[in-house]
Amino acid sequence: MKHSIHRAAAAALLILPAAFITRLATAQAEGSKPADPARPDPGITQIPEGYRDWRLISVAREEGKLDDIRAVLGNDIAIKAYREGTLPFPDGAVIARIAWALVPSEENDKAFGQAQSFVPGAPKNGVQFMFKDSKKYAASGGWGYAQFGEADGRPVVDEAKLAACFTCHQPAAAQDFIFTRYSLGGLAGQK
Repeated sequence: MKHSIHRAAAAALLILPAAFITRLATAQAEGSKPADPARPDPGITQIPEGYRDWRLISVAREEGKLDDIRAVLGNDIAIKAYREGTLPFPDGAVIARIAWALVPSEENDKAFGQAQSFVPGAPKNGVQFMFKDSKKYAASGGWGYAQFGEADGRPVVDEAKLAACFTCHQPAAAQDFIFTRYSLGGLAGQK
């Protein structure tokens, strides 16, 4: 039994992104304190490796000031929680948001014989992440937030902008601060 638990713990560590593991180890070594939601976490300085290969949670079209089309992706821990309906999300869940300008597709419109098709254009607002660590980010609902620039991949260090992430997500507190619902693809009922 004891060996099974150790094997399960080791397997769980293998699916966490390397940058997240490094950040957790650093926080434990330094004596982790709850994050101040008004200040960005300086430990989130790298984009999780392989995030573009994570599974799709959903897509959305945002209008107004955002004016984009976006894909929301999740690591294995997040996807498992979505599929099982687990709330709150377990520690180690990471959710990514990638956004693009929505542009008409002349090529597709020609194939359809009318103007009707839109596709992703230039990236918008870089890549954003939510990292679940209920102890470290207790002050911000258990989630840490990070954003990386689309041109250079560098972390956004604008404290006001990152503090606004938690403020924006507060209306979704009943869903563990997550707006996006899991969208099943393909046949109804498939996971």
